[in-house]
Amino acid sequence: MYVADSRATPASAVTPEPQAAAQGIRPGRRAALAPTVLALGTVSLVTDVSSEMVTAVLPLYLVAGLGLSPLGFGLLDGLYNGVSALVRLTGGHLGDRFGRHKALAGIGYGLSALCKPLLLLAHTLPAIGAVLALDRTGKGLRTAPRDALISLAATPGERGRAFGVHRAMDTAGALIGPILAFLILRGAAEGYDAVFTVSACVAALGVLVLVLFVPGRTAPGPAVSGAAAPGPAVSLRASFGLLGRPDLRRIGLCALLLGLCTVSDAFVFLLIQDTTGLADRWFALLPLGTAAAFFLLALPLGRLADRIGRRSVFLGGHLALLAAYGILLAGGHHPALPYAVLLLHGGFYAATDGVLMAAAAGAVPEEQRGGGLALVQTGQALARFAASLGFGAAWTCWGARPALAAAAVLLAGALALCVRLWSGAAAPDTAPA
Repeated sequence: MYVADSRATPASAVTPEPQAAAQGIRPGRRAALAPTVLALGTVSLVTDVSSEMVTAVLPLYLVAGLGLSPLGFGLLDGLYNGVSALVRLTGGHLGDRFGRHKALAGIGYGLSALCKPLLLLAHTLPAIGAVLALDRTGKGLRTAPRDALISLAATPGERGRAFGVHRAMDTAGALIGPILAFLILRGAAEGYDAVFTVSACVAALGVLVLVLFVPGRTAPGPAVSGAAAPGPAVSLRASFGLLGRPDLRRIGLCALLLGLCTVSDAFVFLLIQDTTGLADRWFALLPLGTAAAFFLLALPLGRLADRIGRRSVFLGGHLALLAAYGILLAGGHHPALPYAVLLLHGGFYAATDGVLMAAAAGAVPEEQRGGGLALVQTGQALARFAASLGFGAAWTCWGARPALAAAAVLLAGALALCVRLWSGAAAPDTAPA
């Protein structure tokens, strides 16, 4: 498989001695990350404060506040992921075709910011579904162009580190968001409306940071001076043609198979509450545990992926998720249970989210980076859409524990299959230049 599955720190990850001396870097030291990575990390940090404020209270708001069944919530949660999947290819392709990754990302961030005040007006299932669909449209448009900007700004041997730094900054926002939501719910008379209002203000700040501080381009690409560069190299058909590459096809297939067995975050938190009898007032803090583990582990696991192999770390993350399912199935009221599940859940994201993009970037030509990453993201998002629908239906029909047991069995089978798919794949010792 053609991914950066290095067994030693590649030469490209260390600044050469003459260049290091010119830059004032001691020989052997890692070069500083590109400003683009840090600027996009700041945008994601601010935006995630906004989005995670809503995410932290949304399951409880819908299930306890509006009385939705688990099946109804599964439909909304599936919509939350499915709509994003449908537009990711559009964002990635247009960013490649016109060389405007920043512009596409800005439109996506702007749409998501617009949705936060609209939640104040939505109090029925169709209205909330429409707002969430628009929010996910924004996320779908921005994700591939943003990740393309990161991958183009980083050297091949440093992509795991770059995505790890970005995901860590992104997750710092996910740490702050639930805390704000918790404090607002405890102190405001109309708690949910106050959460949505503050979230809207923070989201607008994230868009402003993107406009002012993120460079428009990070590397020479298909467009010059903002002009369109149509042609087969950046056509939508050519983007789908990337699936003809065995390396990218293998990565995408494994992401899809494992996504089909991934219980969504909201269901994991509801399962923790169902298993432990956690009081409603503490529910908004559960995402904080996942975010804390993600934040602490994203950079170390990104560096580990650069060093020992991205596929190994990616599969290991899903093994951590399987362990979390096992702990929830074991049940009981041990006080350590929520902490163990949240630690494994955060470790799962740290080992998979940025690592998957770092691996896929090595299998995609630079001029098709956005479209290629979007292909992998789309397959994974569609799989998680199906997983949300399936798990919600299984919970409604069978109950929480049988539904989770089925998900665990499927995940174990998918992991075994992915190990077989990758076992015979060759990978270079260093990332491709």
